[in-house]
Amino acid sequence: MNAGEWITPGTGTSLSHAEVIKRASAAPAVLLGETHDRADIHRWQMHVAAGIMAHRRDIVLGFEMFPARLNPVLAQWIAGDLDEDTFLTRVEWTTVWNFPPELYMPLFRFCRDFGIEMIGLNCRRGLVSEVGKLGWDAIDAPAREGLTPSAPATAAYRRFLFNITGGVREGREAQSADDPAFDRFVRAQQTWDRAFACRIADRIAAPDAPLVIGIIGRGHLEFRGGTPFQLGDLGIDNAAVLLPVDKDAPHYPDQADALCYMPTRLPG
Repeated sequence: MNAGEWITPGTGTSLSHAEVIKRASAAPAVLLGETHDRADIHRWQMHVAAGIMAHRRDIVLGFEMFPARLNPVLAQWIAGDLDEDTFLTRVEWTTVWNFPPELYMPLFRFCRDFGIEMIGLNCRRGLVSEVGKLGWDAIDAPAREGLTPSAPATAAYRRFLFNITGGVREGREAQSADDPAFDRFVRAQQTWDRAFACRIADRIAAPDAPLVIGIIGRGHLEFRGGTPFQLGDLGIDNAAVLLPVDKDAPHYPDQADALCYMPTRLPG
């Protein structure tokens, strides 16, 4: 397989680029997973978004990187009212995300250049911590930011989260995915999952009903246990999940709707 080729996860069956993009364009939402510190993946996200835009112009890009309260600033950026330095200051980049901004600027410029609406998918970090520690019912309604409680995590999702966070290891209190000591982490993770899902669902429910492309960390998307599962609970059960994959990385059935091979990463 060459860079840019698509496969079915698990089987490795080759998929046509044109067909993957066409199918994704028919979905109400397309979730593009990422590893936050990889510029090549952010370029891939931009190229996929551009391919989808060739099929339909009514797209909105939703970003994990921004809390929804910053949507007015994102609108100013798209309108051309802010230069790049001012934009990064106004969106509180070093506070709310703080990965090198040059990793994401091609995506942001793409949206501005084509007049594509950008929305924030995130909530305040404090809400995630509070739900993790206290549970959803302990949060006062005004502090919930319009979010609804998460659908309970499946056993498979708990196992996925437990394994990607190191499994059983020295010094870890939780000794299995079912251990109540793991509940706090799951509640926190699901607060993010639900926030992204609620923001996407709210935008899709608007009268113009655009296709929302989610720019989201892959751990929230793989095996459909995170944000896709929460979208299903909100009545959107056919969101497309597309993920990048390195050529030497393993892949598994039901990991995503399709995987795209990334170019070989050179050392240095």
